[in-house]
Amino acid sequence: MSKQVEVIEVGPRDGFQSVKCTPITTEQKLTVIDQLVAAGVKHIEYTSFVSPKAIPQLADAADVTRVVLEKYPDMDLFALIPNLRGAQNAYELGLRRVCYVVSLSKSHNKANINRTHEQSLEAYKEIRAAYPDLDIIVDLATTFGCPFEGKYDNPSAAVNFLKDYVDAGMKTCCLCDTIGIADPAQVRAVIGAVKNAYPGLDLMVHFHDTRGLGMANTLAAMDMGVTKVQAALGGLGGCPFAPGASGNLSTEDVVWTLNEMGCDTGISFSKLLAAAKAQMQAIPGTYSGHHIHVEKETPCKPER
Repeated sequence: MSKQVEVIEVGPRDGFQSVKCTPITTEQKLTVIDQLVAAGVKHIEYTSFVSPKAIPQLADAADVTRVVLEKYPDMDLFALIPNLRGAQNAYELGLRRVCYVVSLSKSHNKANINRTHEQSLEAYKEIRAAYPDLDIIVDLATTFGCPFEGKYDNPSAAVNFLKDYVDAGMKTCCLCDTIGIADPAQVRAVIGAVKNAYPGLDLMVHFHDTRGLGMANTLAAMDMGVTKVQAALGGLGGCPFAPGASGNLSTEDVVWTLNEMGCDTGISFSKLLAAAKAQMQAIPGTYSGHHIHVEKETPCKPER
């Protein structure tokens, strides 16, 4: 297991998109991002260039982008783009790193982005052709199981699916457990198979905590050599098109665990916890309760 770990915060996109009852202002989003940066977070998926009709909560993607790119020019900042139009909007604002979502599950792909697998692949190729200098992370949703099709037992399913994307130029892939159905043995099997088939592919992981296994699955992925892990402040999130999915693995859980294990995250747990509490107080419904009683890190250990 590597001692150097990139903790990638996805709350400002994946988390905020799940908040239905509370309109989150642009200023509130920027405040949360500022607090994350102050805590030492260096990698943030901060918004999505989707249709405002589909995700009204992220209708201010352009406004947020203008501010964060100017304020944090050296940060690893990226946004989700669903199609060529989204890529164009992001690119014209100066963003050069994005993520593109496709589901391993045919039924979830249709429910989530209203496309067949063939249409998703063609859209990906279209974006790459139009913007060859755009760094595109492919988020493979439902890598380990689907709310409509069940859990996948054969690791070759992900390997076979990804071949077309590797052939099309994919360099980075995030393996996503969209409904929190994975277990550590399955995680090791899938990552092992993918790494064996595509040794040059850069891997990230994204786990939900539906069954309380988000952290265990993250550690299993790290055991397999993955050093880039996604999480959301306060455990916020959950795919709106995946019935039964609960929130993401909380960034507080990830940072506390990895810091205690001696990994170099570069993130202060106490400052991160303060950011989570501030988010909860400012935006109702945006905190899962993880660590709310913990005021600081273990007294006998120095701040990392």
